Amino acid sequence: MAALTPRTPSTAGEGPMSYAIFQLARAHRARASAMLREMELHPGQELLLMQLLDRDGQTQSELLESVGLDHSTVSKSLRRMQDAGLLVREPAAHDRRVMVVHLTDKGRATRQPLADMWRSLEETSARDLSAQEAEAFVRIAYVIADAINSPAVPQEESK
Repeated sequence: MAALTPRTPSTAGEGPMSYAIFQLARAHRARASAMLREMELHPGQELLLMQLLDRDGQTQSELLESVGLDHSTVSKSLRRMQDAGLLVREPAAHDRRVMVVHLTDKGRATRQPLADMWRSLEETSARDLSAQEAEAFVRIAYVIADAINSPAVPQEESK
């Protein structure tokens, strides 16, 4: 394992990988947030836009499921995005209680800027890694995410 830095809390020594993941997630989110602000977007909105760019006309429930965020976060984001002119929400023809989300021309115009932003973020994130290291990181990150999201978390053995 990597050595702890002088700024690392001593109790983080009990979970150096977890602390490194926390630091990585915080740094990545901060960089992405700054890039999104330049596009006049809030964090998380880009995920909704990308889902709609792949398949416009999804229900709010479908979007909730695809991005894995809670209902209030998605609802608030969609409202902000509608206010910004990126999308419209309309009742579904089959059930007026179901809201269907459609991109506007302005929303569709975010495709290339979002792709450019993600490419730039990827280049920054991987700039000191070889292609093999970057590929290995992606595989390992998904293994860790699966382990964390697994419903069966092994109990710590008795000492």
